Amino acid sequence: MGKKLLAEGVGTFWLVFGGCGSAVLAAAVFIKEGSSPINIGIGLVGVSLAFGLTVLTMAYAIGHVSGCHLNPAVTAGLVVGGRFPAAQALGYIVAQVAGGLVGAGLLYLIASHKADFQPLDVTKAGVFATNGYAEFSPGGYDLVACLAAEVVLTAVFLFVILGATDRLAPGGFAPIAIGLGLTLIHLIGIPVTNLSVNPARSTGPAVVVAALGGTGPLQQLWLFWAAPLVGGAAGALLYGAVSDRREP
Repeated sequence: MGKKLLAEGVGTFWLVFGGCGSAVLAAAVFIKEGSSPINIGIGLVGVSLAFGLTVLTMAYAIGHVSGCHLNPAVTAGLVVGGRFPAAQALGYIVAQVAGGLVGAGLLYLIASHKADFQPLDVTKAGVFATNGYAEFSPGGYDLVACLAAEVVLTAVFLFVILGATDRLAPGGFAPIAIGLGLTLIHLIGIPVTNLSVNPARSTGPAVVVAALGGTGPLQQLWLFWAAPLVGGAAGALLYGAVSDRREP
């Protein structure tokens, strides 16, 4: 069990450091062409792909060790779907949150040591890859829209996970389907909430921003725990309804 928890911590660290890191460090990168600045950063599509790649790479790296949940909502959904023992869920969730906190902390350490680093505007929506609704939504979406988006997108994510990892599914391809699924839901959800579907991913950046004096994302963190957990359970129930059998 100790190795499983360590694997979950390392994997979630990679998800936050790689996914949020792409948003913080690489989404907007400017060079000068003459006197005009040109953005050569990876943008929304690149950040979405980065999140998908973190899960894809870790699924192959630690899927055989811990199952590569990397997400409290995934752990909860697998419990509801009968794929994971409830007695182990709390340990997994603690390891995931710890990994997310370490990933966010290291990301800030790196970002803040850039030569021309400017203090973060902690009142800005999406600052340091945080999630939020209303004034902290990148696109200005309200609570209802953000709640609906997080529940639905997490439910679909769990549906894909359960289907791709079913013993009747084509062998060896689950990480690709899951990674591409996460990429797709980021393409949809980043303008709405900066996309969470993962409480551990949301917690790390929110804690860093709160330590810098920006309490808004931390005050709104409840939604990015509640909605993914509900969505994960809903996705598991939906897959159970369409699947021929429940797996042990």
